[in-house]
Amino acid sequence: MKALVYGGPGDKSWSDIPDPTIAGPRDAIVRVDAVTICGTDLHILGGDVPEVPAGHVLGHEAVGTVVAVGDGVGNLKEGDRVLASCISACGVCRYCREGAYGQCLGGGGWVLGHTVDGVQAEYARIPFADLSTYHLPEQVSDEAAVLLADILPTSYEVGVLNGQVSPGDTVAVVGTGPIGLAAIQTAKLYSPTHIVAVDKAQSRLDAAKRFGADLTVLADDDPLEAVRSVTGGLGADVVIEAVGTPATFELCTTLVRAGGRIANIGVHGSPATLHLERLWIRNVTITTGLVDTRTTPTLLRMLVAGQLDTADMVTHRFALDQIVEAYDVFSRPAETGALKVVLTRR
Repeated sequence: MKALVYGGPGDKSWSDIPDPTIAGPRDAIVRVDAVTICGTDLHILGGDVPEVPAGHVLGHEAVGTVVAVGDGVGNLKEGDRVLASCISACGVCRYCREGAYGQCLGGGGWVLGHTVDGVQAEYARIPFADLSTYHLPEQVSDEAAVLLADILPTSYEVGVLNGQVSPGDTVAVVGTGPIGLAAIQTAKLYSPTHIVAVDKAQSRLDAAKRFGADLTVLADDDPLEAVRSVTGGLGADVVIEAVGTPATFELCTTLVRAGGRIANIGVHGSPATLHLERLWIRNVTITTGLVDTRTTPTLLRMLVAGQLDTADMVTHRFALDQIVEAYDVFSRPAETGALKVVLTRR
């Protein structure tokens, strides 16, 4: 089969590799029908995730059709259409018992495209398939469903829920790529008074408006003044970091009010300065986290009910064998206007 193979920092290729096989009783093999590219994949290619070895298949967001299951899989059968979650869960370790699947001790967590071969391929092996896939209703398209594999649960859990967004809050979202846009959309579920979006690219701020931000500001202008203008000079109740650079994290610490909360979603490849000398006295709470995907069933129900709309998130569509071109487009959003790219089997 063909797959997107990581050759080391800056190196990727659409290459022939052996078909995946059942390696354990709880595995399933899926034919990949739709897949997308994540900002984390770009971090891997940039060398920010050194534990990913050369030769691995990238990707952790897919919709597929089950073609084989191990003897220990009880709720899947050949022909089932499923969402493959970015997080795998053994279901029996301490963390899985607590719903913290991202920290699984039994061989799960974020493994696809990280420590085992991922899903940017014609076929993929899904470990712990009984707990790491979701049956898809007929009315949910592959394109809509694939956005539930990572970005929506990540933004919702690590951004909105960790940040404890509440009615009446002012929420600032720094970075309005796909993760930031999903954070804006799911923050709106909690009726904040204001959502302020900050980004370097006007095209992404325009998208933030469509997704529900009521105030947008370019990062090179004065985000702090924009936030203060709608909060009586206090600052934001919740600031969501959705980029993963030292500059954006440090910006978040200036935008938050005393007693406020910073929810860091971004994947950081470099150290960021934590100005405790200024933050400690202001009662600021900072949270970080890897998604657990415990909210995926809820988000799927909301998608079916029309309470979430992912249609505007996808800006570019490709055939699966055009994935190298898709990476190029996705990696240059300021020039291409790319938000999410979706690749499908044709």
